[in-house]
Amino acid sequence: MTSASPRTSRILLTGAVVLPDRVVTDGAVAVTDHTIEYVGERGSLPPGWVDVAEPDGWQAGLTLLPGLVDVHCHGGNGGEFGADPGSAHRAARHHHQHGSTTVVGSLVSAPASTLVAGARTLGDLVRSGELAGIHLEGPFLSTVRCGAQNPAALVDADESLVAALGEAAGEGAFAQMTWAPERAGAETVPAALAAVGALGSVGHTDADFATVTRALETVAGLGVRGGLPLATHLFNGMPPLLSRSPGPVGAAIAAAARGAAVVEVIADGVHLDGGTVRMLFDAVGPAHLALVSDAMSASGLPDGAYSLGGLEVTVSGRAARLTSNGSLAGGVSTLLDQVRWLVRDLGIPLVEAVLAASATPARALGLAGVGSLAAGRRADVVVVDSALTAHRVLRRGSWL
Repeated sequence: MTSASPRTSRILLTGAVVLPDRVVTDGAVAVTDHTIEYVGERGSLPPGWVDVAEPDGWQAGLTLLPGLVDVHCHGGNGGEFGADPGSAHRAARHHHQHGSTTVVGSLVSAPASTLVAGARTLGDLVRSGELAGIHLEGPFLSTVRCGAQNPAALVDADESLVAALGEAAGEGAFAQMTWAPERAGAETVPAALAAVGALGSVGHTDADFATVTRALETVAGLGVRGGLPLATHLFNGMPPLLSRSPGPVGAAIAAAARGAAVVEVIADGVHLDGGTVRMLFDAVGPAHLALVSDAMSASGLPDGAYSLGGLEVTVSGRAARLTSNGSLAGGVSTLLDQVRWLVRDLGIPLVEAVLAASATPARALGLAGVGSLAAGRRADVVVVDSALTAHRVLRRGSWL
């Protein structure tokens, strides 16, 4: 007796389709099982799709975005990425349901044993498909620019810890690591990361322009993942950009403007002024600017008391701050929240805002099959209404 072949799932979505370079106003996305089969003009649907109906309850006037890609995210809906699988699952699910269908789970600085345990747990989630990778934000960071990182957990560079994290995460799961290039032994970090397939990201640093420029060039020379270094949440965890002291901000903007780096930007209206964000879109462009949530466990929850990496955090309005000193402690937005703010409040074109939240971060970390709507890509689609509010989310061909 032979078993029946699995039933093929076919989904047809219509509306305005946002591509990396334009919007198809009367477009369609055709999905077979977990894969996009067609993207383009509705009038040019392949044979066999013309008579397929949209899902029940489908409305006119919807817009189809690619699944968004968040490469720096600590948690959400009360969950935090760490050694507790249930908590990590809750965080991942929150961001998936709100349009970030590809998420890299971030760990804050902690003792080595805690980081290794967290990498092992998140590595399992990468293999199950819940996460796309792991980001270590520390512990080789500046105590002067530690922000919400626990200064007691910050240490000088240690190649053996990088190797242990790579082994605990499993092959290909360790995606990126934030480090301060002025720490003792920091010059060894990019190569140690490359050995485990991870990309270096400069951040939480008090280094000068020349030091950061050399660090970015070193990472670029290794050709890891997307081939370009990252700058972690630009402006935050760094000295200010000054005329006679451009520092890491100046170095990162200069590198990104010449196509030699990608800068992370938290466009939530809290971490950066709107004018700063507009300047970055003009100076760097969305192809070298990756929106990140840097979200902590309070994302999606009301104001109140929370924690991040064991430190007490108070959330009021849209700002999460350490209770002890008021330092910003991650964010509470999702990437779709940021796209909405960019378009509605700052006047950033929808195509540019979506590119910075999807294709650019996917390319930066070499994440295959995600980041844009195209035939052969993974069936991740965010359906939004005219207010850019999520109407439905399709992830891997299934509705969330």
